[in-house]
Amino acid sequence: MKLLDNKIFSLNGAGGFVTSFVLITACFALWGFANNVTSPMVGAFSKIFRMSTFEASMVPVVFNLGYFCMAFPAALFIQRYSFKWGVLTGLILYAIGALLFLPAKAIGIFPPFLLAYFVLTCGLSFLETSCNPYIYCMGSEKTGIQRLNAAQAFNALGSVGGMLVAMAVHSNMSPLDTVARHQLPQQQFNIIKDHDLEVLIQPYIFIAAVVVLIIVLIWLKHMPHIEAADSNKGLVTTMKELLQRRNYREGVMAEFFYVGAQAACWTFIIQYGTRIFMAEGMTEQAAEVLSQKFNIIALLFFACSRFICTWLMKWFDASRMLSVMAIIGIAATFGVVFFTDRNGLYCLVAVSICLSLMFPTIYGLALQGIGENIKIAGAGLIMAILGGSFFPPIQAAIIQSGFTMLGLPSTNLSFFIPLFCLAMVAWYGHRVYVRRAILKEEE
Repeated sequence: MKLLDNKIFSLNGAGGFVTSFVLITACFALWGFANNVTSPMVGAFSKIFRMSTFEASMVPVVFNLGYFCMAFPAALFIQRYSFKWGVLTGLILYAIGALLFLPAKAIGIFPPFLLAYFVLTCGLSFLETSCNPYIYCMGSEKTGIQRLNAAQAFNALGSVGGMLVAMAVHSNMSPLDTVARHQLPQQQFNIIKDHDLEVLIQPYIFIAAVVVLIIVLIWLKHMPHIEAADSNKGLVTTMKELLQRRNYREGVMAEFFYVGAQAACWTFIIQYGTRIFMAEGMTEQAAEVLSQKFNIIALLFFACSRFICTWLMKWFDASRMLSVMAIIGIAATFGVVFFTDRNGLYCLVAVSICLSLMFPTIYGLALQGIGENIKIAGAGLIMAILGGSFFPPIQAAIIQSGFTMLGLPSTNLSFFIPLFCLAMVAWYGHRVYVRRAILKEEE
């Protein structure tokens, strides 16, 4: 892979390059919005359809399953065509998935919503498989990780927007709590369900309109072409070469555990905070809304931290920063587990600060030295988002069990799951640091 520098991009003019970079970076914000307007919907779907937390956890399972299923097809597609067409295909699937919420609401049962999420995230998989390596290739490899962190910072801003909208959804739903809903006659329950579903689908229809606008802008824009010495090697040969590189294969594992930690913390902060605030005497809806505000605060810190970490990478080794932030995150997660009051919620907010640099940093470290295999390599890293499907059901099952130990409620104990995930991220950061900074290995 011949990575382009700014001089080559200047063939299109500085303005052309800036516009292209802005349009691709906007896609980062779009999938950040989708991810974080969806995570809090576990609690909403649980109430709307009178389901258990475990059943509602199928939302993040299906959401992340779309990433897994479409990553390699997306990589093969952009290898045959281009990054631009990969981005456009992803945006089209994104819009279709969001619009499927309309018939899902009309049908009025849970499975069609899962189908809509799956189609939407197939689009997100195309987007991430295209946009991440596209940004990475826009300049020298030495600054690739910084560029990824800079672009991913706008993903965090989209995430904040998604959280704000999710909070509005929770606020505008019927104030009836879970127990009261179970006691309603079917006819009254259906009226409330239809109202709440109407509230829930509105952000998806709005974002579909925004996505269509971005599709038009990218379609009309002449995007920079990445010159690549793409080989005719088959997929199996390429995968064998990639798996021989320790940085890459361990990076895929680290990304799997990172996404698991993120999904666990952001999906169940509502349940964690709701338990605390209801113990203080709040109603269930008020507790959920306040918990969502803490979630937004966590995302704001996450966004700020990503900008700061991108700046700090000018002076500090990326792998060392990764392992240090993971260790701090582990310490904060211990607080989440062992505090049973608001201090635990403060610790959970602190975990988001530590998560900020992890995805793009792991991604960039794993891609270093990959060369012509970068498109397929990127797909493998996007497939690792499956961690967001694997861990939430386990955590939901622990919460649902009501199991207690040492006086700690099951909600607290469930956060041993992200604690373990962060330990694996710290291990990867240390391994890369030892190989690169100490042993000076090529891989």
